Amino acid sequence: MAVLLKGLLQPGRPLAALGRPVGRREASLGIDPGAAVRVRFAPSPTGFLHLGGLRTALYNYIFAKKHQGSFILRLEDTDQTRLVPGAAENIEDMLEWAGIPPDESPRQGGPAGPYLQSQRLELYAQATQALLKAGAAYPCFCSPQRLELLKREALRNHQTPRYDNRCRNLSPGQVAQKLAKDPKPAIRFRLDEGAPAFQDLVYGWSRHDVASVEGDPVILKSDGFPTYHLACVVDDHHMGISHVLRGSEWLVSTSKHLLLYRALGWPPPHFAHLPLLLNKDGSKLSKRQGDIFLEHFAAAGFLPDALLDIITNCGSGFAENQMGRTLSELITQFDLTRITCHSALLDLEKLPEFNRLHLRRLVSCETQRRRLVGKLQALVEEAFGSQLQDRDVLDPAYVERIILLRQGHICRLQDLVSPAHSYLWTRPAVGRAQLGAISEKVDVIAKRVLGLLEGTGSSLTQDVLNGELKKLSEGLEGTKHSNVMKLLRMALSGQLQGPPVAEMMVSLGPKEVRERIQKVLSS
Repeated sequence: MAVLLKGLLQPGRPLAALGRPVGRREASLGIDPGAAVRVRFAPSPTGFLHLGGLRTALYNYIFAKKHQGSFILRLEDTDQTRLVPGAAENIEDMLEWAGIPPDESPRQGGPAGPYLQSQRLELYAQATQALLKAGAAYPCFCSPQRLELLKREALRNHQTPRYDNRCRNLSPGQVAQKLAKDPKPAIRFRLDEGAPAFQDLVYGWSRHDVASVEGDPVILKSDGFPTYHLACVVDDHHMGISHVLRGSEWLVSTSKHLLLYRALGWPPPHFAHLPLLLNKDGSKLSKRQGDIFLEHFAAAGFLPDALLDIITNCGSGFAENQMGRTLSELITQFDLTRITCHSALLDLEKLPEFNRLHLRRLVSCETQRRRLVGKLQALVEEAFGSQLQDRDVLDPAYVERIILLRQGHICRLQDLVSPAHSYLWTRPAVGRAQLGAISEKVDVIAKRVLGLLEGTGSSLTQDVLNGELKKLSEGLEGTKHSNVMKLLRMALSGQLQGPPVAEMMVSLGPKEVRERIQKVLSS
């Protein structure tokens, strides 16, 4: 056993505290006077980051920033059989994309590293040795086959599977005898009766007598890797974590973790369990849905702020339920004491409307608008490429004009390269017959529009054009204004539906409108 686990644990000291005054509200949140607020997001890299994970990360991030604390990313990669290639990188990439980068992480480094659990095995071995020495843990020699039989038998009898604690009372002689044959047993934690009650910052007072419903859990597997229960306790202690904000599915396990803290002689952090994020019909978000991964939303052109807004809007933690909050506003307005126990129902059908709001906000900022111009130029190149008859459509001034005119009408920047907006970038192929089917006065209408363009020059505005086009229609006996507009829309865009004709003309500009109308006359 000494070969298996060497050295005694030297309990880690909390990281340097920040000297800050603490108020009554902070005291109710378990924020100790002079202590640093340190929270962690600790996903397993067995898949890419999805909306549920983003929400947990976001609540940790805004809690940390609200209290001038640190947000830590720790990757729980101890189940080596389930690791997904690229998942670790994806998680950190997506946190950065979402605008909530960790202060400490595998990529960033930091004072409490390493931030990959697979690189912290010595710490878990030391903690396990301390528990063995104190009699709080014991080696288990049960084979996987025996454990599987126990599980099947319980299920057959409609009971909850649990370990029968067979190895708990082995004598020292029996242990020595078995170690000679199996020098690398699993290590189990001895669950005590009377688990301590604890006050969760969301769910209030809680206690789960885990010993009465569970067998002693494995804390260190025979391969030297810890299970979640030991690893999260050891890491939260050594990383100086002050508050654990995690999903409510871990609420029942907290009593078990508190028993581990007590056995190791460590003060536990404060716990706040977050209610689940569910689909609007109350069903669980499933990774099999495919469209809940952040990469999907990023590729589809949704803005990070829109995602952060919708996943907090459908939950709790804020005095008011409003759309359009920015990250800085989320931090300012967040109040952990306002988080309720009710599950958060996410209606992704509303995401386009959230995105529209945040896109308009970006358009209103000159610096952000310049970035949007660059992104839209790249989207036009990608969507149309060699089809561009005139590369002047990539001119920044033209692209910016399109964005300004269409803001409020589009939900994503990608909408501007959809087929409905293709006329902005390529000239439509419209046959004379198509126009003649709308009105027999094609030539008359075309000539009048050209005359109108000559008269107004470059001072075209939507209001001026709307008035002039109305006058133009009134001078055409037997022709409805709606048909004139329909014909012009077809001539300019090749489509029967779309933005108002006056907006189309302002978008394209006098020169391009003239070219398209002259093409009608020459066809």
